[in-house]
Amino acid sequence: MPPPTLHLQDSLTQLTLAPGTGGAIANWSVTQNGQPLLRHADEHALLAGTPRLLGCYPLAPWSNRITGGGFDNPEGWLALQANAENSPLPIHGSAWQQPWQVVEHSESSALLRLDSQVPFAYTAEQRFELKDGLLSIRLQVTHRADTPTWHGLGLHPYFPRTAHTRLQARAEKVWQCDENSLPTGLSDLPEQWNFQRERALPSAHTDNAFIGWNGQARIVEPDAGYSLEISSEQAIYLLFCPEGKPFFCFEPVSHAVNAHHQPGKPGLVLLHKNQSHSLTLNLRYQPLC
Repeated sequence: MPPPTLHLQDSLTQLTLAPGTGGAIANWSVTQNGQPLLRHADEHALLAGTPRLLGCYPLAPWSNRITGGGFDNPEGWLALQANAENSPLPIHGSAWQQPWQVVEHSESSALLRLDSQVPFAYTAEQRFELKDGLLSIRLQVTHRADTPTWHGLGLHPYFPRTAHTRLQARAEKVWQCDENSLPTGLSDLPEQWNFQRERALPSAHTDNAFIGWNGQARIVEPDAGYSLEISSEQAIYLLFCPEGKPFFCFEPVSHAVNAHHQPGKPGLVLLHKNQSHSLTLNLRYQPLC
């Protein structure tokens, strides 16, 4: 039996949440014709019990991979273990692997909360709001442990991809990566990753962080007749385009991959007990004329 879901709707779209599956979005679609705006999750995907088969999930208290078996905090080392079958490194924090609770729910909004003790004490909240085709997500983490710890955030949406999907997203630099998707150095944007102007997604496997983002982006789906306008206050996005798959990921994040081991821990925030850090993402559905 599929896990319990929560349903929101506005004048144009409908949203299905799966709180018990990592606080994830299962589906977001156009009400009139059922067009998926995030990767569609069927009953099989819901039964699998992992947000990695759903539409979007939260990344807290950090995003992406961390090397070295953990990271250093002001008052000592935090040891970490791998937490995903397809990664030898700890990845995407712990919020996506725990059930969230429904705190508030109305026709067009919901508040989910997670009180976690893994890998340290923190509270995470997600507020979802729908209004006239605009999906707004606010993710917040509040540190609950007695000793301070480095935090980062992100959201991991999966978008439908066809041969004609296009992306526009300004950035200044890109982190080049090794075969394990770990950063090796910053470079200028190669032509195939220069999305200053709207262009097709790269055909080769891509899993890279782009910095100097202006917080605005646009996904165009001409085959399905719509676009998504994206906004966030973040200056970094990750672009994940697995070769041969009918989806891609455009992830607003607060820090680059493995920032815990970079000088100055760029983008991470050191939180003391009861201090908070937040991230927002807005996705606006617009039919193409």
